[in-house]
Amino acid sequence: MTYNNVSERPELRDRVRVFRNRAHAGEVLADMLSSYGKIEAIVLAIPAGGVPVAAAMAERLHISLDVAVVSKITLPWNTEAGYGAVAFDGTMRLNEGLLPRLGLTDDQIQEGIKQTTQKVMRRVKRFRGDRPFPDLTKRQVILVDDGLASGFTMWVAVEALRNAGARHICVAVPTGHGSSLPRLASEVEALYCANIRGGFSFAVADAYAAWTDVTEEEAIALYKRLAPPD
Repeated sequence: MTYNNVSERPELRDRVRVFRNRAHAGEVLADMLSSYGKIEAIVLAIPAGGVPVAAAMAERLHISLDVAVVSKITLPWNTEAGYGAVAFDGTMRLNEGLLPRLGLTDDQIQEGIKQTTQKVMRRVKRFRGDRPFPDLTKRQVILVDDGLASGFTMWVAVEALRNAGARHICVAVPTGHGSSLPRLASEVEALYCANIRGGFSFAVADAYAAWTDVTEEEAIALYKRLAPPD
């Protein structure tokens, strides 16, 4: 199925280990989004893994870099799997279709929301300090992460950016599952995914030859090197 606002690199479809690392993935995306270097745009990274990708894009396109802190609400027994997400402005959504199958109690859900909200607010403070969030009303936003699995966290991020006044949002991810793209594509003006993959088993890490977790400290150091001064 074709979506008019989704762009990919067809030669990378259903391939694995197509990027050397996150920086290389950002360079590939920047080449796909070269037209954004000629307009008033800003790259917003979802920490932590999205920061190296977004930093490479911002440098190559010569546009500003900032962060949009969003975090999934993870399961008590599996911190890789989530059942919702919280954004920097307090926007919170639960995956209502998934929750009935998880067997979580109301107390567990509320505790997960509380802990995730605290994590997001702490990250906002660590990354941005007291600097106000950028004015998005007259800029085209490029929202970046290192990959798209279910797309739920990115969907919540888009909602928060709309709340912040963003009128034109482009989502850019190096890799993503084809089944997650349609819902997200319907919420944004453009979606760029260099490496679209299908299949029952999908892992963002499989798109990279070299994959390591990005620590918060590494992401903050890279962000502060490239972000506008306070």
